[in-house]
Amino acid sequence: MMRALATGLVLLWATTVVAVQPDEILDDPVLEQRARALSEGLRCPVCRNESIDESNAAISRDLRLLLRERLVAGDTDAEALQFLVDRYGDYILLNPKVEGANILLWLAAPFMLVLAGGVAFVTVRGRAAAPVPDALSADEQARLDDILNS
Repeated sequence: MMRALATGLVLLWATTVVAVQPDEILDDPVLEQRARALSEGLRCPVCRNESIDESNAAISRDLRLLLRERLVAGDTDAEALQFLVDRYGDYILLNPKVEGANILLWLAAPFMLVLAGGVAFVTVRGRAAAPVPDALSADEQARLDDILNS
């Protein structure tokens, strides 16, 4: 029972981790290894946070084939990546470069975290310093009792 479950989980994992089809695999194992390494760092435009190596989307297949074509044509890893970035923008990279306008995106998360912490601190501190209202006066207590008893 446990062996069947483990086998099923391994097969499920194996089918979802890599979507590269057998007809995409290059004959040269060195080029194929380079293609796999590069495609792990490229984002699927449809699936958002999946690499093109993991995605079954048609655009990912096209990108995998295009990447392999560039490598077979003699491009270096940097040239092949630059070709795709020129064509699709920095969005295609799972880990975009920290330069230009991307610096704002990289700095936005820590800034928002510090800002949220500051707002939380001021809010909690303000509540602690708020004066506690005095007890009800005799007239207020009598009126409250009348309301509750009626």
